Amino acid sequence: MKCVAVCKEQLLARTLHRALAPSLEVEFILEDRTVVRRLHEAGLNVHVADPRTVDCYVKADVSPATIVIVEDTGKRSLRPILRATVEAGAALVYVLSTREESRTDRAEKWKNEFPEFTSLSLGDLLRGSLLNELGRSLTRARVQQYQRHFTDADRVLILLHNDPDPDAMASGLALRNLLHRTKTTAIIGAFKGASRPENIRMANLLDIKVKLVTTESLTHFDRIATVDVQPGYFGSLLQRVDLVVDHHPEQIGYTATFKDIRADYGSTSTILTEHLRAVDASISERVATAMLYAIKSDTLFLSRQTNRLDLEAFSYLYPLANATLVRKMEGTEITQERLAYITRAGQVGRNREQVFTAHLGTVPREDLIPYVTDFLLQVEDVEWSIVSGIVNDAIIISVRNLGYSRNASDFVKGQFSDIGNAGGHRAMAKAVIPKAAFHRKFGSLDDDHISRLLRDLADGFLMEHTGATLRRDNLHLETTRLRGRLIRQGERPSSSSRSSE
Repeated sequence: MKCVAVCKEQLLARTLHRALAPSLEVEFILEDRTVVRRLHEAGLNVHVADPRTVDCYVKADVSPATIVIVEDTGKRSLRPILRATVEAGAALVYVLSTREESRTDRAEKWKNEFPEFTSLSLGDLLRGSLLNELGRSLTRARVQQYQRHFTDADRVLILLHNDPDPDAMASGLALRNLLHRTKTTAIIGAFKGASRPENIRMANLLDIKVKLVTTESLTHFDRIATVDVQPGYFGSLLQRVDLVVDHHPEQIGYTATFKDIRADYGSTSTILTEHLRAVDASISERVATAMLYAIKSDTLFLSRQTNRLDLEAFSYLYPLANATLVRKMEGTEITQERLAYITRAGQVGRNREQVFTAHLGTVPREDLIPYVTDFLLQVEDVEWSIVSGIVNDAIIISVRNLGYSRNASDFVKGQFSDIGNAGGHRAMAKAVIPKAAFHRKFGSLDDDHISRLLRDLADGFLMEHTGATLRRDNLHLETTRLRGRLIRQGERPSSSSRSSE
């Protein structure tokens, strides 16, 4: 994101550069040629211009998405500068006061004319809150673009992945709230409905209606958004959509008018919590409850694929949500059916080198496979669980690990992306492969053959990592020994021995 900073003082320009340059593309505008030359020699992107002219900002390529920071020294009127930024099309303008004692009085004078601008102090910058505020501004600008794009649509489809989970359903509710839509004007839909008992229970308790859609019905909607999923998941059905909000690794092969994909987030509900907060949207108890439960569910109660922003979203939503409903929804039931497949995994599976692999054979529903995989990861001395099963005409492979070893997504992509859909995160991943394609690459679909194949593929993947680590450690050890021998012999290590470290 681009930032244009209008400065008077050299010290402030240097301070802003240190604070913002790692995250933003910062361009500085000053009037003093001597100061500009010094800053340019220090490596700053700086130009001489009159900040009171519109042309100054046009040449800087300022747009509504550009952050503009204007230094207020308390010595001259800001009105000409602020008026020029408005006429140039800037919408994210911050006035940064370097004179705290005069900040309040001066802010009141220009706030009447420029109420949408934000006043900040140098203390805000030093405390680090400026970056947080700028990040929120970026999100606000994005959300306002979404909202404008969807305003004139009569019917909107918020599309979820097949067998939607809590994060998908909660994200659908949140986006509908964000777009100021009702369940009549924005349909939350999926090609296949929820099947897991806990997901059905969530939908019932929170009255979330996920309508089944068909390929033909897609043409009945003026705008289409996908949440917690990207269009590539649906094959060639969706070549173009209006909005994508997702926390899975970014895919290619489709066109989206807008997209907000953050693969380092633990849930899509965290992203949408930021969206709602950025525009000060009202979040109902129902929506907050759904999103809180979704964050807990997708991150295994903030213990998997979680960052600081997931924690912040959870903390923000908690007092808004109905804790009693969350407890009722999260009580995952061990049904007789699930127990039977857990037992089967224990009978046919094998734990070798802390990697438990099991092939369940033919399974009536896909959700049983990841359920068993999650359960097995809780078993003592298991750090990886890899479970497969055959559902209709596809082989489903579910992978879980403790999150600190090799990447689960790399495993499924490396082995199966050429014959099916494969992806996920470091600690959890999935592959869906047509039986015919699996047979062409790996041969027999016999249960024993698939069981052995899973073990061999897992061993090869993890041993490759172990072997690379051992080779690196051995090379370091040999280099250390060589240096020791040379030193004992009174010789200096050669440049080649130094470079091999």
